[in-house]
Amino acid sequence: MSEWETVIGLEIHTQLSTRSKLFSAASTQYGAEPNRQACGIDLALPGVLPVVNREAIRMAVMFGLAVGAKVRTPCVFARKNYFYPDLPRGYQISQYELPIVEGGEVEIELQDGSHRRIELTRAHLEEDAGKLLHEGYAGESAVDLNRAGVPLMEIVSEPQMRSPEEASAYMRTLHGIVTFLGICDGNMEQGSFRCDANISMRQKGEKELGVKVELKNINSFRFVERALRYEQQRQIDALESGKPIIQETRQYDPGTDRTRPMRVKEYADDYRYFPDPDLLPVVVDESIQVELAKSLPELPQARKTRLIKQYALSADLAAVLVQSRQWADYFEATVEAGAGASTTARWITGEVFARMHKDSTELAEPPVSANSLAQLLKCIDSSVVSNSAAKEVLAAMWKGEGEAEEIIEARGLRQVGAGADLDQWIDQVIEAHPDEVEQYRGGKDRLLGFFVGQVMKASGGKADPKQVSEQLRIKLQSG
Repeated sequence: MSEWETVIGLEIHTQLSTRSKLFSAASTQYGAEPNRQACGIDLALPGVLPVVNREAIRMAVMFGLAVGAKVRTPCVFARKNYFYPDLPRGYQISQYELPIVEGGEVEIELQDGSHRRIELTRAHLEEDAGKLLHEGYAGESAVDLNRAGVPLMEIVSEPQMRSPEEASAYMRTLHGIVTFLGICDGNMEQGSFRCDANISMRQKGEKELGVKVELKNINSFRFVERALRYEQQRQIDALESGKPIIQETRQYDPGTDRTRPMRVKEYADDYRYFPDPDLLPVVVDESIQVELAKSLPELPQARKTRLIKQYALSADLAAVLVQSRQWADYFEATVEAGAGASTTARWITGEVFARMHKDSTELAEPPVSANSLAQLLKCIDSSVVSNSAAKEVLAAMWKGEGEAEEIIEARGLRQVGAGADLDQWIDQVIEAHPDEVEQYRGGKDRLLGFFVGQVMKASGGKADPKQVSEQLRIKLQSG
Protein backbone atom coordinates (compact mmCIF):
# COMPACT_ATOMS: atom_id res chain seq x y z
CA MET A 1 0.00 0.00 0.00
CA SER A 2 2.90 2.39 0.69
CA GLU A 3 3.76 2.51 -3.03
CA TRP A 4 0.23 3.23 -4.18
CA GLU A 5 -2.16 6.15 -3.89
CA THR A 6 -5.91 5.62 -3.97
CA VAL A 7 -8.04 8.10 -5.91
CA ILE A 8 -11.78 8.10 -5.23
CA GLY A 9 -14.68 10.20 -6.47
CA LEU A 10 -18.35 9.68 -5.63
CA GLU A 11 -21.53 10.32 -7.56
CA ILE A 12 -24.33 10.61 -5.01
CA HIS A 13 -27.87 10.05 -6.28
CA THR A 14 -30.26 11.98 -4.05
CA GLN A 15 -34.00 11.53 -4.51
CA LEU A 16 -35.66 14.89 -3.98
CA SER A 17 -38.67 14.96 -1.64
CA THR A 18 -41.19 16.29 -4.11
CA ARG A 19 -44.75 14.97 -4.18
CA SER A 20 -44.74 14.59 -7.96
CA LYS A 21 -42.16 13.49 -10.52
CA LEU A 22 -39.60 15.63 -12.29
CA PHE A 23 -41.55 16.01 -15.53
CA SER A 24 -45.05 14.72 -14.71
CA ALA A 25 -47.77 14.97 -12.08
CA ALA A 26 -47.51 11.28 -11.12
CA SER A 27 -46.95 10.56 -7.43
CA THR A 28 -43.52 9.76 -5.99
CA GLN A 29 -44.90 7.98 -2.90
CA TYR A 30 -42.96 4.84 -2.04
CA GLY A 31 -44.48 1.38 -1.84
CA ALA A 32 -47.31 1.48 -4.38
CA GLU A 33 -48.23 -1.57 -6.44
CA PRO A 34 -46.08 -1.91 -9.59
CA ASN A 35 -46.94 0.51 -12.41
CA ARG A 36 -49.69 2.29 -10.43
CA GLN A 37 -47.75 5.58 -10.37
CA ALA A 38 -46.69 5.90 -13.99
CA CYS A 39 -48.61 8.28 -16.24
CA GLY A 40 -48.43 8.84 -19.99
CA ILE A 41 -45.32 11.02 -19.71
CA ASP A 42 -43.49 8.37 -17.68
CA LEU A 43 -44.57 5.71 -20.17
CA ALA A 44 -43.39 7.88 -23.11
CA LEU A 45 -46.72 7.62 -24.91
CA PRO A 46 -46.87 9.45 -28.27
CA GLY A 47 -47.75 13.15 -28.11
CA VAL A 48 -46.98 13.74 -24.42
CA LEU A 49 -44.57 16.47 -23.36
CA PRO A 50 -42.56 16.89 -20.13
CA VAL A 51 -43.01 19.88 -17.80
CA VAL A 52 -40.29 20.75 -15.27
CA ASN A 53 -41.20 20.42 -11.58
CA ARG A 54 -40.60 23.86 -10.03
CA GLU A 55 -40.11 22.37 -6.56
CA ALA A 56 -37.24 20.19 -7.78
CA ILE A 57 -35.53 23.30 -9.15
CA ARG A 58 -35.97 25.07 -5.80
CA MET A 59 -34.47 22.14 -3.89
CA ALA A 60 -31.45 21.91 -6.19
CA VAL A 61 -30.83 25.65 -5.77
CA MET A 62 -31.01 25.28 -1.97
CA PHE A 63 -28.35 22.60 -2.11
CA GLY A 64 -26.11 24.72 -4.32
CA LEU A 65 -26.36 27.67 -1.94
CA ALA A 66 -25.71 25.44 1.09
CA VAL A 67 -22.40 24.13 -0.31
CA GLY A 68 -21.19 27.49 -1.64
CA ALA A 69 -21.62 26.53 -5.28
CA LYS A 70 -22.56 28.58 -8.32
CA VAL A 71 -26.21 28.29 -9.30
CA ARG A 72 -26.15 28.27 -13.07
CA THR A 73 -28.87 30.25 -14.76
CA PRO A 74 -29.95 29.36 -17.28
CA CYS A 75 -29.42 25.62 -16.91
CA VAL A 76 -30.35 23.19 -19.65
CA PHE A 77 -31.82 19.69 -19.72
CA ALA A 78 -30.31 17.18 -22.14
CA ARG A 79 -31.14 13.77 -23.50
CA LYS A 80 -28.82 10.96 -22.44
CA ASN A 81 -29.36 8.23 -25.01
CA TYR A 82 -29.20 4.57 -24.06
CA PHE A 83 -31.52 1.60 -24.42
CA TYR A 84 -32.68 -0.48 -21.50
CA PRO A 85 -36.04 -2.11 -20.69
CA ASP A 86 -36.72 0.19 -17.71
CA LEU A 87 -36.27 3.36 -19.83
CA PRO A 88 -39.40 3.71 -22.00
CA ARG A 89 -38.21 6.72 -24.00
CA GLY A 90 -34.93 5.16 -25.03
CA TYR A 91 -33.22 8.16 -23.39
CA GLN A 92 -32.99 9.70 -19.94
CA ILE A 93 -33.64 13.40 -19.39
CA SER A 94 -30.63 14.68 -17.47
CA GLN A 95 -28.24 17.65 -17.55
CA TYR A 96 -24.83 17.68 -19.15
CA GLU A 97 -22.97 20.80 -20.27
CA LEU A 98 -25.09 23.29 -18.30
CA PRO A 99 -26.05 21.73 -14.93
CA ILE A 100 -28.00 23.67 -12.33
CA VAL A 101 -25.17 23.59 -9.73
CA GLU A 102 -21.47 24.01 -10.43
CA GLY A 103 -18.61 23.78 -7.93
CA GLY A 104 -18.95 24.08 -4.17
CA GLU A 105 -17.30 22.09 -1.40
CA VAL A 106 -18.03 20.22 1.82
CA GLU A 107 -15.95 19.68 4.93
CA ILE A 108 -15.68 16.12 6.21
CA GLU A 109 -14.60 14.98 9.66
CA LEU A 110 -12.64 11.74 9.99
CA GLN A 111 -12.61 9.34 12.92
CA ASP A 112 -9.36 10.78 14.29
CA GLY A 113 -10.99 14.23 14.50
CA SER A 114 -9.15 15.68 11.52
CA HIS A 115 -10.99 17.62 8.81
CA ARG A 116 -10.72 17.73 5.03
CA ARG A 117 -12.43 19.79 2.37
CA ILE A 118 -13.73 17.93 -0.68
CA GLU A 119 -14.60 19.96 -3.75
CA LEU A 120 -17.71 19.27 -5.79
CA THR A 121 -17.66 19.22 -9.57
CA ARG A 122 -21.39 19.71 -10.06
CA ALA A 123 -24.89 18.70 -9.06
CA HIS A 124 -27.43 18.15 -11.79
CA LEU A 125 -31.06 17.13 -12.05
CA GLU A 126 -32.21 14.01 -13.83
CA GLU A 127 -35.09 11.56 -13.85
CA ASP A 128 -34.78 8.11 -12.37
CA ALA A 129 -35.37 4.98 -14.43
CA GLY A 130 -37.81 2.18 -13.68
CA LYS A 131 -36.95 -1.11 -12.02
CA LEU A 132 -36.57 -4.64 -13.41
CA LEU A 133 -38.18 -7.42 -11.35
CA HIS A 134 -36.84 -10.96 -11.62
CA GLU A 135 -38.21 -12.89 -8.64
CA GLY A 136 -41.40 -14.79 -9.35
CA TYR A 137 -40.99 -14.64 -13.12
CA ALA A 138 -39.49 -17.95 -14.24
CA GLY A 139 -37.16 -17.28 -17.14
CA GLU A 140 -38.57 -13.77 -17.58
CA SER A 141 -38.25 -10.28 -16.18
CA ALA A 142 -40.95 -7.72 -15.43
CA VAL A 143 -40.71 -3.92 -15.45
CA ASP A 144 -42.06 -1.62 -12.72
CA LEU A 145 -42.16 2.00 -13.90
CA ASN A 146 -43.25 3.60 -10.62
CA ARG A 147 -39.77 5.08 -10.20
CA ALA A 148 -39.54 6.24 -13.81
CA GLY A 149 -39.40 10.02 -13.71
CA VAL A 150 -38.72 10.33 -9.97
CA PRO A 151 -36.54 13.45 -9.47
CA LEU A 152 -32.90 12.83 -8.69
CA MET A 153 -30.10 15.25 -7.97
CA GLU A 154 -26.75 13.68 -8.81
CA ILE A 155 -23.92 15.21 -6.79
CA VAL A 156 -20.51 14.63 -8.35
CA SER A 157 -17.31 15.11 -6.36
CA GLU A 158 -13.82 15.84 -7.58
CA PRO A 159 -11.54 12.75 -7.30
CA GLN A 160 -10.01 14.03 -4.07
CA MET A 161 -10.69 11.25 -1.57
CA ARG A 162 -7.72 9.05 -0.77
CA SER A 163 -9.22 6.24 1.29
CA PRO A 164 -12.46 4.27 1.72
CA GLU A 165 -12.82 5.89 5.16
CA GLU A 166 -12.81 9.36 3.60
CA ALA A 167 -15.39 8.27 1.05
CA SER A 168 -17.70 7.01 3.80
CA ALA A 169 -17.24 10.25 5.78
CA TYR A 170 -18.00 12.29 2.66
CA MET A 171 -21.16 10.28 1.98
CA ARG A 172 -22.32 10.76 5.59
CA THR A 173 -21.66 14.48 5.38
CA LEU A 174 -23.75 14.90 2.24
CA HIS A 175 -26.50 12.77 3.76
CA GLY A 176 -26.61 15.15 6.71
CA ILE A 177 -26.72 18.23 4.48
CA VAL A 178 -29.60 17.09 2.24
CA THR A 179 -31.69 15.82 5.15
CA PHE A 180 -31.13 18.99 7.21
CA LEU A 181 -32.18 21.02 4.17
CA GLY A 182 -35.33 18.90 3.97
CA ILE A 183 -34.81 18.15 0.28
CA CYS A 184 -34.33 14.38 0.73
CA ASP A 185 -35.64 11.93 3.32
CA GLY A 186 -32.28 10.11 3.22
CA ASN A 187 -33.89 6.65 3.35
CA MET A 188 -31.15 4.43 1.98
CA GLU A 189 -33.15 1.20 2.17
CA GLN A 190 -35.73 2.70 -0.20
CA GLY A 191 -33.05 4.02 -2.56
CA SER A 192 -33.53 7.70 -1.71
CA PHE A 193 -29.80 8.15 -1.15
CA ARG A 194 -27.26 5.95 -2.94
CA CYS A 195 -23.97 6.33 -4.70
CA ASP A 196 -21.75 5.20 -7.54
CA ALA A 197 -18.10 5.14 -6.50
CA ASN A 198 -15.22 5.65 -8.92
CA ILE A 199 -11.84 4.32 -7.79
CA SER A 200 -8.41 4.11 -9.41
CA MET A 201 -4.87 3.50 -8.23
CA ARG A 202 -1.65 5.26 -9.15
CA GLN A 203 1.88 5.11 -7.85
CA LYS A 204 2.65 7.78 -5.29
CA GLY A 205 4.09 10.91 -6.84
CA GLU A 206 2.37 10.42 -10.20
CA LYS A 207 0.10 13.17 -11.51
CA GLU A 208 -1.85 11.20 -14.10
CA LEU A 209 -4.91 9.30 -12.91
CA GLY A 210 -5.06 5.54 -13.28
CA VAL A 211 -7.81 3.60 -15.04
CA LYS A 212 -10.98 4.02 -13.00
CA VAL A 213 -13.57 1.42 -12.12
CA GLU A 214 -17.13 2.37 -11.21
CA LEU A 215 -18.93 0.58 -8.37
CA LYS A 216 -22.66 0.87 -8.98
CA ASN A 217 -25.63 1.60 -6.70
CA ILE A 218 -24.25 1.33 -3.16
CA ASN A 219 -26.86 2.27 -0.55
CA SER A 220 -24.97 2.01 2.74
CA PHE A 221 -22.18 3.96 4.44
CA ARG A 222 -20.67 0.69 5.62
CA PHE A 223 -20.97 -0.97 2.22
CA VAL A 224 -19.29 1.89 0.36
CA GLU A 225 -16.29 1.57 2.65
CA ARG A 226 -16.13 -2.21 2.35
CA ALA A 227 -16.64 -2.18 -1.43
CA LEU A 228 -13.90 0.38 -1.97
CA ARG A 229 -11.52 -1.45 0.35
CA TYR A 230 -11.97 -4.68 -1.60
CA GLU A 231 -11.62 -2.92 -4.95
CA GLN A 232 -8.55 -1.06 -3.71
CA GLN A 233 -6.76 -4.32 -2.93
CA ARG A 234 -8.02 -6.03 -6.11
CA GLN A 235 -6.54 -3.29 -8.29
CA ILE A 236 -3.23 -3.24 -6.40
CA ASP A 237 -2.91 -7.01 -6.76
CA ALA A 238 -3.61 -6.76 -10.50
CA LEU A 239 -1.16 -3.92 -11.07
CA GLU A 240 1.62 -5.57 -9.10
CA SER A 241 1.18 -8.79 -11.09
CA GLY A 242 1.34 -6.92 -14.40
CA LYS A 243 -2.36 -7.24 -15.29
CA PRO A 244 -4.17 -4.22 -16.82
CA ILE A 245 -7.13 -2.57 -15.11
CA ILE A 246 -10.21 -2.54 -17.35
CA GLN A 247 -12.43 0.55 -17.25
CA GLU A 248 -15.70 -1.10 -16.32
CA THR A 249 -18.74 -0.96 -14.08
CA ARG A 250 -18.77 -3.46 -11.23
CA GLN A 251 -21.35 -4.42 -8.63
CA TYR A 252 -20.66 -4.94 -4.94
CA ASP A 253 -22.07 -8.09 -3.30
CA PRO A 254 -22.40 -7.62 0.50
CA GLY A 255 -22.83 -11.37 0.96
CA THR A 256 -19.38 -12.23 -0.40
CA ASP A 257 -17.84 -8.81 0.31
CA ARG A 258 -16.52 -8.75 -3.26
CA THR A 259 -17.15 -6.81 -6.47
CA ARG A 260 -18.00 -8.46 -9.77
CA PRO A 261 -18.10 -7.14 -13.36
CA MET A 262 -21.38 -5.84 -14.78
CA ARG A 263 -20.42 -4.21 -18.08
CA VAL A 264 -17.68 -2.27 -19.81
CA LYS A 265 -17.83 1.36 -18.71
CA GLU A 266 -19.39 3.78 -21.18
CA TYR A 267 -17.87 7.13 -22.08
CA ALA A 268 -19.83 10.39 -22.33
CA ASP A 269 -19.69 10.26 -26.15
CA ASP A 270 -21.49 6.91 -26.07
CA TYR A 271 -24.59 8.64 -24.70
CA ARG A 272 -24.81 11.21 -27.54
CA TYR A 273 -25.96 14.02 -25.26
CA PHE A 274 -27.87 16.91 -26.83
CA PRO A 275 -30.24 19.59 -25.43
CA ASP A 276 -33.77 18.30 -25.02
CA PRO A 277 -35.91 20.17 -27.59
CA ASP A 278 -39.06 19.69 -25.49
CA LEU A 279 -37.71 21.62 -22.49
CA LEU A 280 -36.80 25.30 -22.38
CA PRO A 281 -33.68 26.49 -20.48
CA VAL A 282 -34.47 27.12 -16.81
CA VAL A 283 -33.77 30.60 -15.42
CA VAL A 284 -33.53 31.11 -11.64
CA ASP A 285 -33.91 34.80 -10.78
CA GLU A 286 -31.41 36.42 -8.42
CA SER A 287 -34.27 37.42 -6.11
CA ILE A 288 -35.27 33.76 -5.72
CA GLN A 289 -31.72 32.80 -4.81
CA VAL A 290 -31.57 35.58 -2.20
CA GLU A 291 -34.81 34.43 -0.58
CA LEU A 292 -33.71 30.78 -0.54
CA ALA A 293 -30.35 31.74 0.97
CA LYS A 294 -32.19 33.45 3.84
CA SER A 295 -34.28 30.33 4.46
CA LEU A 296 -31.37 27.88 4.75
CA PRO A 297 -31.30 26.05 8.10
CA GLU A 298 -28.26 25.62 10.31
CA LEU A 299 -26.32 22.74 8.76
CA PRO A 300 -24.98 19.71 10.69
CA GLN A 301 -21.36 20.79 11.22
CA ALA A 302 -22.32 24.29 12.34
CA ARG A 303 -25.02 22.91 14.63
CA LYS A 304 -22.65 20.38 16.16
CA THR A 305 -20.18 23.16 16.97
CA ARG A 306 -22.95 25.25 18.54
CA LEU A 307 -24.33 22.36 20.62
CA ILE A 308 -20.88 21.70 22.06
CA LYS A 309 -20.36 25.37 22.91
CA GLN A 310 -23.87 26.28 24.07
CA TYR A 311 -24.69 23.15 26.07
CA ALA A 312 -21.20 21.92 27.05
CA LEU A 313 -21.81 18.58 25.32
CA SER A 314 -19.06 16.16 24.37
CA ALA A 315 -18.15 16.02 20.69
CA ASP A 316 -19.39 12.41 20.55
CA LEU A 317 -22.84 13.21 21.94
CA ALA A 318 -23.22 16.25 19.69
CA ALA A 319 -22.18 14.19 16.66
CA VAL A 320 -24.92 11.64 17.35
CA LEU A 321 -27.58 14.32 17.84
CA VAL A 322 -26.83 16.06 14.52
CA GLN A 323 -27.13 12.85 12.54
CA SER A 324 -30.70 14.05 12.08
CA ARG A 325 -32.26 17.49 12.15
CA GLN A 326 -35.24 15.98 14.01
CA TRP A 327 -32.98 14.54 16.72
CA ALA A 328 -31.24 17.87 17.22
CA ASP A 329 -34.57 19.72 17.33
CA TYR A 330 -35.96 17.22 19.84
CA PHE A 331 -32.92 17.67 22.06
CA GLU A 332 -33.13 21.46 22.07
CA ALA A 333 -36.90 21.46 22.62
CA THR A 334 -36.45 19.17 25.64
CA VAL A 335 -33.79 21.44 27.13
CA GLU A 336 -35.97 24.51 26.48
CA ALA A 337 -38.72 22.75 28.46
CA GLY A 338 -36.46 22.75 31.52
CA ALA A 339 -34.38 19.55 31.41
CA GLY A 340 -30.63 19.56 31.94
CA ALA A 341 -28.64 19.47 28.71
CA SER A 342 -26.28 16.67 29.73
CA THR A 343 -29.06 14.43 31.07
CA THR A 344 -31.17 15.11 27.98
CA ALA A 345 -28.38 14.25 25.55
CA ARG A 346 -27.57 10.99 27.37
CA TRP A 347 -31.21 9.90 27.53
CA ILE A 348 -32.05 10.75 23.92
CA THR A 349 -28.96 9.01 22.55
CA GLY A 350 -29.50 6.11 24.95
CA GLU A 351 -32.98 5.11 26.08
CA VAL A 352 -34.99 7.10 23.53
CA PHE A 353 -32.94 5.92 20.55
CA ALA A 354 -33.10 2.32 21.78
CA ARG A 355 -36.90 2.45 21.97
CA MET A 356 -37.16 4.12 18.57
CA HIS A 357 -34.99 1.40 17.05
CA LYS A 358 -37.01 -1.34 18.72
CA ASP A 359 -40.36 0.10 17.60
CA SER A 360 -39.12 1.52 14.27
CA THR A 361 -40.52 4.87 15.42
CA GLU A 362 -39.87 8.02 13.40
CA LEU A 363 -38.63 10.79 15.69
CA ALA A 364 -40.58 13.34 13.64
CA GLU A 365 -43.56 12.27 15.77
CA PRO A 366 -42.16 10.70 18.97
CA PRO A 367 -44.67 9.01 21.31
CA VAL A 368 -43.22 11.10 24.13
CA SER A 369 -43.17 14.83 23.43
CA ALA A 370 -40.15 16.98 24.25
CA ASN A 371 -42.10 18.64 27.07
CA SER A 372 -43.13 15.28 28.59
CA LEU A 373 -39.58 13.94 28.38
CA ALA A 374 -38.33 17.10 30.08
CA GLN A 375 -40.70 16.53 33.02
CA LEU A 376 -39.32 13.00 33.48
CA LEU A 377 -35.71 14.14 33.27
CA LYS A 378 -36.34 16.90 35.82
CA CYS A 379 -37.64 14.20 38.17
CA ILE A 380 -34.32 12.37 37.78
CA ASP A 381 -32.19 15.46 38.36
CA SER A 382 -34.21 16.40 41.45
CA SER A 383 -33.95 12.82 42.81
CA VAL A 384 -37.73 12.30 42.70
CA VAL A 385 -37.11 9.03 40.87
CA SER A 386 -34.04 6.86 40.37
CA ASN A 387 -32.40 6.37 37.01
CA SER A 388 -33.50 2.74 36.81
CA ALA A 389 -37.07 3.55 37.84
CA ALA A 390 -37.13 6.35 35.27
CA LYS A 391 -36.61 3.75 32.54
CA GLU A 392 -39.78 2.03 33.71
CA VAL A 393 -41.58 5.38 33.67
CA LEU A 394 -40.38 6.12 30.12
CA ALA A 395 -41.62 2.72 28.96
CA ALA A 396 -45.06 3.50 30.36
CA MET A 397 -45.07 6.98 28.82
CA TRP A 398 -44.06 5.42 25.48
CA LYS A 399 -47.23 3.29 25.66
CA GLY A 400 -49.36 6.35 26.36
CA GLU A 401 -50.09 5.59 30.02
CA GLY A 402 -49.76 9.20 31.14
CA GLU A 403 -47.26 11.82 32.23
CA ALA A 404 -44.18 11.15 34.36
CA GLU A 405 -45.53 12.36 37.73
CA GLU A 406 -48.77 10.39 37.29
CA ILE A 407 -46.93 7.16 36.55
CA ILE A 408 -44.43 7.67 39.38
CA GLU A 409 -47.25 8.09 41.90
CA ALA A 410 -49.40 5.29 40.47
CA ARG A 411 -46.54 2.78 40.58
CA GLY A 412 -45.01 3.96 43.84
CA LEU A 413 -41.66 4.76 42.25
CA ARG A 414 -40.90 7.97 44.15
CA GLN A 415 -37.44 7.78 45.74
CA VAL A 416 -37.12 7.65 49.51
CA GLY A 417 -34.58 10.02 51.02
CA ALA A 418 -33.25 10.20 54.59
CA GLY A 419 -35.73 8.86 57.11
CA ALA A 420 -36.93 5.84 59.04
CA ASP A 421 -37.43 3.66 55.97
CA LEU A 422 -33.93 4.32 54.67
CA ASP A 423 -32.38 3.69 58.07
CA GLN A 424 -34.26 0.40 58.32
CA TRP A 425 -33.04 -0.83 54.88
CA ILE A 426 -29.45 0.12 55.68
CA ASP A 427 -29.55 -1.58 59.09
CA GLN A 428 -30.95 -4.75 57.51
CA VAL A 429 -28.15 -4.88 54.92
CA ILE A 430 -25.39 -4.23 57.49
CA GLU A 431 -26.79 -6.90 59.79
CA ALA A 432 -27.06 -9.44 56.90
CA HIS A 433 -23.43 -9.01 55.75
CA PRO A 434 -21.10 -9.00 58.80
CA ASP A 435 -18.10 -10.34 56.85
CA GLU A 436 -18.32 -7.59 54.23
CA VAL A 437 -18.75 -5.00 57.01
CA GLU A 438 -15.55 -6.21 58.69
CA GLN A 439 -13.66 -6.10 55.36
CA TYR A 440 -14.89 -2.57 54.65
CA ARG A 441 -13.81 -1.36 58.06
CA GLY A 442 -10.50 -3.08 57.42
CA GLY A 443 -9.84 -0.83 54.44
CA LYS A 444 -11.72 -2.34 51.47
CA ASP A 445 -13.51 0.91 50.54
CA ARG A 446 -14.64 -0.54 47.21
CA LEU A 447 -17.25 -2.60 49.07
CA LEU A 448 -19.32 0.56 49.50
CA GLY A 449 -20.75 -0.06 46.03
CA PHE A 450 -21.79 -3.55 47.12
CA PHE A 451 -23.67 -2.15 50.12
CA VAL A 452 -25.36 0.55 48.01
CA GLY A 453 -26.54 -2.12 45.60
CA GLN A 454 -27.95 -4.26 48.40
CA VAL A 455 -29.84 -1.33 49.91
CA MET A 456 -31.26 -0.38 46.51
CA LYS A 457 -32.36 -3.99 46.11
CA ALA A 458 -33.97 -4.04 49.54
CA SER A 459 -35.81 -0.81 48.79
CA GLY A 460 -37.07 -2.02 45.44
CA GLY A 461 -35.20 0.80 43.76
CA LYS A 462 -37.02 3.46 45.78
CA ALA A 463 -34.08 4.67 47.84
CA ASP A 464 -32.13 7.73 46.72
CA PRO A 465 -28.65 6.38 45.83
CA LYS A 466 -26.94 9.58 46.99
CA GLN A 467 -28.62 9.42 50.38
CA VAL A 468 -27.91 5.69 50.60
CA SER A 469 -24.21 6.25 49.96
CA GLU A 470 -23.96 9.07 52.49
CA GLN A 471 -25.85 7.22 55.24
CA LEU A 472 -23.92 3.99 54.64
CA ARG A 473 -20.57 5.75 55.07
CA ILE A 474 -21.74 7.24 58.36
CA LYS A 475 -23.10 3.97 59.75
CA LEU A 476 -20.20 1.78 58.55
CA GLN A 477 -17.59 4.15 59.95
CA SER A 478 -19.42 4.64 63.24
CA GLY A 479 -19.18 0.92 64.01
